[in-house]
Amino acid sequence: MSRITRPVLLAAAASLGLLGSLSCSTVALTGRHQLTLVPESEMLSVSSQQYGQFLSENKVSADPEGNARLQRVGARISKAVEDYAKDSGHADALNGYQWEFKLVESKEINAWCMPGGKVVFYTGILPVCRDDDGMAVVMGHEVAHAVARHGNERMSQQLMVQLGGTALSVALDSKPQETQQLWMSAFGAGAQYGLLLPFGRGQESEADHLGLIFMAMAGYDPHHAVEFWQRMAAASGSGKPPEFMSTHPSDEKRIAAIQQELPEALKYYKPR
Repeated sequence: MSRITRPVLLAAAASLGLLGSLSCSTVALTGRHQLTLVPESEMLSVSSQQYGQFLSENKVSADPEGNARLQRVGARISKAVEDYAKDSGHADALNGYQWEFKLVESKEINAWCMPGGKVVFYTGILPVCRDDDGMAVVMGHEVAHAVARHGNERMSQQLMVQLGGTALSVALDSKPQETQQLWMSAFGAGAQYGLLLPFGRGQESEADHLGLIFMAMAGYDPHHAVEFWQRMAAASGSGKPPEFMSTHPSDEKRIAAIQQELPEALKYYKPR
């Protein structure tokens, strides 16, 4: 659970009318406790709206090769996620999901996935991905954020801290621009250091762990995750903040953790 003081939680819960159900929910696929104050049905509805608005305000790429790769990898990863959820007895975690994969013109090295399987890759990340295997690393990781409800967790925190515990639907009506910015930042879409970092270290590690399994089940060798994050470290250069100033694991620690998790992920590996 996030490090938010009990008085803040109580005040926010009272404002949201959730005082009687303040206990943490659980990430279905890992068992980790998390704070999710926004109903999942509302997350899916807002996700569809914000995704559509984002696409209307940004240029969708016409690159045939990039789009073909995105659709190909997206289809395999989404199928693997559905199989994993079903096999683990948590098929309901994907209720309401309607997968979409869009490639958007931007030099930013980024990708993200909203609740409901709404995925965006920026063209700037394609050179770092290089091929299907690299894209599968990113896709597995970003989809893992969504199915583990990290966005709900992050949005719940920000509704309490920045909007005084206002319910999401109320916040969208009363402060639409501010709430939209919080929403997009909560999913890593244009978040800036010092404003709102999208995910915490625990969430990033959880997404790495699940992402390795998803890509392995989809037929992509999880060893490629190490190579991808090494390329990401090189692409990021020295402009990244020190680990103690960031919610993300350092490149070295992330790669080391992934290497330790490879034996488990390889148990799911089905070469295509």
